[in-house]
Formats: sequence, C-alpha cells, structure tokens
Amino acid sequence: MTTTEDPAGDGMSAVTGTVSADPSRPDLRWRTKQLHVLREEVTAGPSHRATQRQRERGKLTVRERLDRLFDPGTFREIERFRRHRATGFGLAARRPYTDGVVAGWGRVHGRTVYAYAHDFRIFGGSLGEAHAEKIHKVMDLALSAGAPLVSLNDGAGARIQEGVNALAGYGGIFRRNVRASGMIPQVSVVLGPCAGGATYSPALTDFVFMVQGGSQMYIPGPDVVTEVTGEKITHEQLGGAAVHGSVSGAATFVRSDEFECLEDVRHLLSLLPSNNRELPPVAVTGDPPDRRNDRLLELVPAEANRSYDMREVIEEVVDRGELFEVHETWATNLICGFARLDGQVVGIVANQPASLAGVLDIHASEKGARFVRHCDAFSIPLITLVDVPGFLPGREQEHGGIIRHGAQLMYAYCEATVPRIQLLLRKA
Repeated sequence: MTTTEDPAGDGMSAVTGTVSADPSRPDLRWRTKQLHVLREEVTAGPSHRATQRQRERGKLTVRERLDRLFDPGTFREIERFRRHRATGFGLAARRPYTDGVVAGWGRVHGRTVYAYAHDFRIFGGSLGEAHAEKIHKVMDLALSAGAPLVSLNDGAGARIQEGVNALAGYGGIFRRNVRASGMIPQVSVVLGPCAGGATYSPALTDFVFMVQGGSQMYIPGPDVVTEVTGEKITHEQLGGAAVHGSVSGAATFVRSDEFECLEDVRHLLSLLPSNNRELPPVAVTGDPPDRRNDRLLELVPAEANRSYDMREVIEEVVDRGELFEVHETWATNLICGFARLDGQVVGIVANQPASLAGVLDIHASEKGARFVRHCDAFSIPLITLVDVPGFLPGREQEHGGIIRHGAQLMYAYCEATVPRIQLLLRKA
C-alpha cells in the first residue's frame, strides 16, 4: 500500500494500489479495504509500547477516555488522518496520523457535545500547527452548532520543533475560548501534564477538572523554578490537583481517578444548557416541591454565634439532597454549586458558618462572583442562603484588595438578570 499526500496540505492521504489492470484506476474495493485497515491502525494507537507506558502511569488512552465521556457508539471523529507537514522541522521521519489529538463530536445523555483530546503517546501530546488546526476546527464547530465543548488535556505544551507556528496555534485557541465564553459551556479536563501556554486555555474555560496524583498545571516546571529561584519542588507540590483545588482555586473539581472524573463531567453537562439561548434541562426527580422542611428547626441554631454546617441545610431543601458543589476545597467559607428544585436546575450560593464563621474574604468573593456570572450567562436561577457576619477585617485582606474583590461580587449580583431569591437564615 502507498499513500499520496493531499496537495491541499490538510494532512489527509489517499490510499492507492495497483491491483487492477489499469494502474490509473485502482480497484475500489481494494482501496476501501486498505482504508479500513489504516483506520484500525490509527485507532489502535502509535505502538503497543507507547500504550503500555500510558497504562503504567495509571492513565487511560485517548480513545478510552472519549468512550467514557460519550454515550456508547455516538462519537464521530474528524480529520483522523491529519499529519504535520514536516517541512524544515526535522520531523520528517515521524509523521503519525492524528498528530497527537483526537477531535470530534458525540452525545452525552442524548445531547450533542464536541470534544478534543490530546494523545500523550504521540509527541507527548504537544501542540503543533496541524494539531492546533484540528482543535480550532472543532471549537468553531461547537460554537456554530451551539453545543458544549470539552477538552481532555494531556500534553507537554508547545512543540518546540515548530517554533512560532505552535505559539500561533495557542493564540487561536485562546481567541476561540474567549469568543465562546458565555455562549456555550466550556469544560477543561486535565488528565496529565499541562504546562506553559497550555495552562491558559483551561483557565479561560468555565470549569476545570483535575485528577489526584495524575494532573499537573504550571507555567514554568519544577526544573525552571529550581534554576531561577533555587527552590526544590516536585511536580505535585508546584501544580498538582491538591494545590489547584485548595490553594490557587484554578481547579473547579478534583477527583480521585479518571473514571470518577469523566463520570462527573457527564453529570455536570446534564445540569447545563447546550448554549446561552436555551434553558437548562429539566429532570423528573420524584421529590415533591411542596414537602415540609421541619428538620431545618434542628439544623439552624437560634444563637447567632453557634456554628453549623450549611451543606446540611442545602441538602434538606434541594431535590433528593443532591448538591453538585464547585470549588469544594477552595474558599470553603462560601458554598457554590448546582442543584434541582422541582426538577429545575438552580445555582446555590451560601455562606458556610462552619468555616471562618461564614465571613466573606477575597477568595470567597472571587469564587462567588465567578459562579454568579456563569449562572447568569446560562439562564440558571440563583438561590442565596445568607448567614454572614460581614467581610473579614485585617491588614492582609485590605492590602490584598478586599474592596476590589468584594465589589466584584456585588457587581455580579447586580448585573444578573436571572431570578434571584435570598433566604436569610440568621444574620446578614
């Protein structure tokens, strides 16, 4: 079998052969059979050894991840045979198909979702020109179709052999992230290394998932940090899931493994509308909307200085006691998350008396403002459970900009056009 490059330069190859008597008109059945063989080879991955290394790291392959994200049998791949041009890059000996990224669309709980996923087995999942063009295409398709976009990140950053072309590819991704912001839900899933410029795409999206022990995000890596500052630090200490989940706030959700992570991505998508012109999907929960909540008399103490767990209050009020909390371990003095009331999706914002007495500070203000803006963009009503002594006083907060950050929280509430209900439990 031989291949002939597409003169358009899109990385596609035409399979040719000489089975027929006339070399200029190869047998169509033979060509079709060879195309199926090539498709199977591309699906299997670059090599058994590369796949084995991926498994030794405790990670799924790119197609296994997509199979778990989408409803069975619904994923449709685009540009499976794209390859880099290799001109002047010193990579002519290695031109694997897909160029290290798998992209396409499928269904999640019956609704259309677009996705792209880095394949770490090919060039470490690094981003080059052809790689970026595939991502650009699927992002454009998602926005034009008005469907959510999910990125499965597992790459080593820009492909240095391609120089400025790789950096330009990141610029195109960032521009599309910003264009789609507030138009369609964007979910980033970090399932391996995400370094340098690659970190800014997740930072521009609505939600970021990370996996404990398997995900890292940082601008310069540990070696650069050691070289510049003399500080010795590991990958996990610098940019692991625990750090971004509880210290920096860059990770919206932290999960124990890839299976739980991808299942929760599916659950999150079931709570969000496909775009800003639609309403969130309604579900039948079987929880009567007119039931009494007598247990609240026991959960909320009358004394203003006594602590209690606001999560128990929320679980008593919402359908079936289910709260899908965002930033669960960051800025814990404010609770934000999605729930349902009579099957309708609502956004919950609540002070948490069990953490810093529920006081508002810089991080809580930033967390609340971002969540409120997201709910407003996607027509999700807001319910705020208020039990707050005020803003946290002190030099650190004032010098850190509590006035500026607190104002952002107020701004977000004031500009919101969705229904807003405030429930005062004890004090405001």
